[in-house]
Order: sequence, then C-alpha cells, then structure tokens
Amino acid sequence: MQGTIVIGVAGPSGSGKTRLATLLAEAIRADLGEDSVGILSEDFYYRDQSHVALAARAHVNYDHPSALDHALLAAQLAQLVRGEAVALPQYDYTQHTRAAHTVPMAPRRVLLVEGILLFTNDALREAMDYRVFVDTPLDICFIRRAQRDMRERGRTFESVVAQYEATVRPMYTAFIAPSRAWADLLVPSWRDNRVAIDVLKARICEHAGVDSKRN
Repeated sequence: MQGTIVIGVAGPSGSGKTRLATLLAEAIRADLGEDSVGILSEDFYYRDQSHVALAARAHVNYDHPSALDHALLAAQLAQLVRGEAVALPQYDYTQHTRAAHTVPMAPRRVLLVEGILLFTNDALREAMDYRVFVDTPLDICFIRRAQRDMRERGRTFESVVAQYEATVRPMYTAFIAPSRAWADLLVPSWRDNRVAIDVLKARICEHAGVDSKRN
C-alpha cells in the first residue's frame, strides 16, 4: 500500500508496549478511519518448535533474537507495505511452539509493530518510519510480567522468577537496552502517557497529510 507508515514500538518485557500501541491505534483511528491501523506483535514470530520435545522447549532462551523469525516478520511487513494481504502466524505459549492456525491481515495505512527485540534487527529498523522505545523501570516490568504470565499463560511465580534471572534480565542488558539507541522517541510508560500518544498521532497524521483532531 503506497504511503503506508510503519511505527516500531520496542522496550523490555512488561514495559507497556502493547498498551501504548493499542492506545495509539485508537487515537489514529479517530483521525484516519476505523480500518486505518494494523498491529503486528513480534511474539507472533517465535520460531516453530514442533520438532523439539516439549520438555526441551521450556528451556529455550526466548529472550534472545535467535528465538524469533525476524526474517518472516520483515517479509510480511514488506508485503503489507506493498498492498498484499498476509497470514500472520500465531504462537501457543502453553506448548512453546507456533500454533497451527494463522490470522489474516489486510494492508493498512498505518502499521504498528511491537516487541522487545525489534530494534536489534537491521531489516526491521530500516522498514520503520518511526521508532519508539518504552523506557519503563525494570522493577515495574517484572511485576507486570509476573502478573501477565501467571494470569494468561498458566505460569507459576517460581517459574517466572527463574526465567527472569536466567534469561530475561541478562538479555535485556545484552540486547534490549543497547537497542534503545536506535529510537527516535523514548517514552516513560509506567503509566498511560497521553503526551507521547498525542505527539506520535500528530506526527503520523502529518506524515499522512491529515489534520490531527484533538481528543
């Protein structure tokens, strides 16, 4: 789709990336229309592990870039920008592998891509018109991650702590924190940040040649 705007939203796990992307999408729809925005989650693109024993899958480092099929994400993003529909992969967190079903996505005027490791990949960074890093304190990120994983993914608190100590925190230091340098905008999002949303919405509407409405 000619003129498609791609926004990358990165940051540590539990930082509030998904909420920021969701609120930004709602704000953009008010100006550009209900079907103007699509959201792609990097989590969809964890690699298929159906060939790996279930017990072994639990010990994979899911916070390392190699756990993600960034090449597929970049390819599907390029297809959407060209105006082609795609079938988004889905991930089964209980089985630690890619789900059998996919979800169709049609091209959109604005594409929001959110995930922890987006800015570590050259092709993804180059595909983005704007890059946003949600810079939330790690203690708040841990609390949010624990609540989410226990509520939505059937995890125990002990398993969340073990994974955090083994991979989440070390990979944040090695990959996620350095990738902050690629951001065009840093957003402190331990609470809803309306100023950041208004700034981003205004920039996107300007890019699209549309006057931004104030909520």
